[in-house]
Amino acid sequence: MHEPTGPRDAWAALVGPRPPDVVRVGLAVPLSGPLAMTGPSALDLAGLAVDETNAGGGVRGRAVELVTVDSGRAPEVVAAEAAALHEAGAIDVLVGFHTSDVHRALEAALGGLVPYVFTPPHEGGRQRRGVLRIGCSPRRQHAAALAWLVRHRRARRWALVGNDYVWPQAVHRAAASVLRGLGADVVGELLVPFGPTDPGAMVDLLRRTRADAVLLSLVGRDLVAFNREFTRAGLDRRVVRLSGALEENGLYAVGGDRTGELFACMPSFAAVDGTADEGQLDLQERHARRAGPSAPVVCAYARGLYDGVRLAVRLPVAPAGPPPPPAAPRLARADGLTFREVRTG
Repeated sequence: MHEPTGPRDAWAALVGPRPPDVVRVGLAVPLSGPLAMTGPSALDLAGLAVDETNAGGGVRGRAVELVTVDSGRAPEVVAAEAAALHEAGAIDVLVGFHTSDVHRALEAALGGLVPYVFTPPHEGGRQRRGVLRIGCSPRRQHAAALAWLVRHRRARRWALVGNDYVWPQAVHRAAASVLRGLGADVVGELLVPFGPTDPGAMVDLLRRTRADAVLLSLVGRDLVAFNREFTRAGLDRRVVRLSGALEENGLYAVGGDRTGELFACMPSFAAVDGTADEGQLDLQERHARRAGPSAPVVCAYARGLYDGVRLAVRLPVAPAGPPPPPAAPRLARADGLTFREVRTG
């Protein structure tokens, strides 16, 4: 088996020689843009997935290599680069963690000609040929969390705040439907471009509408900026927050939260109370052994990417079976710099 190397960037993969006994996985991860803070975690966990695959003999004796594509750029740029890699024979499969506008562009550009595994929570709707989505749809991800907060936090007046692209738009539609069924009201909605954006308009919306809860579909640095301004405005102990995009890197970036009113609904958390699933805990231990004590956190996005790479390496050499069911939605409350699981069942 060819001795594996570290991740190659897209340009090196396009112009350099390719060993014949290698399975090439294109890895579309945000190395720039609003989600760039999650890039180190994503790269580390994808690397762990490759190391474990190769240690087990690779894919039918073929080593696995990663080819990185910066998915934090404009959707058309990311799609063009991924399509060029496929046309040049430089990748066999693509695994992506990025925003859903990039996801839509990649679907169109690849046209089902190369297997494409999209790992984070997705926008729902029709799944195109050749695409496997292993994250949750908006309703599946948010419904139980919204119901728990309406019942246990008496959150009746909701504002919906997010970035202006396809995933937040789909989240808001699903949330409005769920909240109506729970007897709660949507009292305001605001979608903003990717930052830097002044969070003041979002804070003003909460004050003006007298919202007692806000659903946040902001992502990455924009979510961090909002939470910082929200706390400075003194709303953090009065208004409940729920996010479908808050993970451990984002919680670190805001300095943690001990109000007990910041919640997140992602498919995995590094929970502090022993309620994290055994697979998550075992993954964290293996990651720490590989990367050492200064390793990036195993965030929910990175966990999804690890699962996506392990799934994707089977696709070039065998007919693809049905994708595994998405992880069950979970709810957690911020507890300082970590999360504490909330039982919604």
